[in-house]
Amino acid sequence: MSDLCIIDYGMGNVGSVAAALEYLDIPYCVSNSEEEISKSHKLILPGVGAFSAAMENLKKLNLHQILEKEVIENKKPILGICIGMHVFAQSSTEGGLNEGLGWIEGQVTRLEEVDGIKIPHVGWNSVVAQSDSPIFNNFSKDSEKNFYFDHSYHFECDHKLVLGKTAYGRTITSVIQKDNILATQFHPEKSQLNGLRLINNFANYFME
Repeated sequence: MSDLCIIDYGMGNVGSVAAALEYLDIPYCVSNSEEEISKSHKLILPGVGAFSAAMENLKKLNLHQILEKEVIENKKPILGICIGMHVFAQSSTEGGLNEGLGWIEGQVTRLEEVDGIKIPHVGWNSVVAQSDSPIFNNFSKDSEKNFYFDHSYHFECDHKLVLGKTAYGRTITSVIQKDNILATQFHPEKSQLNGLRLINNFANYFME
């Protein structure tokens, strides 16, 4: 059994996540097969690109049903990254109104265009923790953590689900947790030491 399965659904960043897990010496597999997904202890859904393409790929591979069974019915922990986070929503306005997996009540909308704010939001930014979640274990006592972002849309949801917030023109949600579902707007696999810490915390402490 692999500790983690990285879901390969054609939306990129699989290699970067795999490299992080290798560095952390965490057993993993990369797969889109029901057998491998069901055998794994935890799941990671990475992603870059468009919301509609991500949902199309998930459905084409029947992953929406496989993941529904493992995550919603069997309560298997999952980490969604960027687009992998967005597809957990009910819908997204990217490229028109598109339906998501609907696991978390909320909608993905475009970042506001305000003076001095460039879209997409690309580069390092601070995440302000909203709780003492184990996902932030082994960070400094300072509540701000720096991570790498690359996105034009953001997730709007109930504030009670928000573990981390980031300032970019307005306050945006950067970390969400709903039960066994964890999601980050930033890319931990591109966030050097802080990203490795977060991935390690997901693998070893989240829902344990």
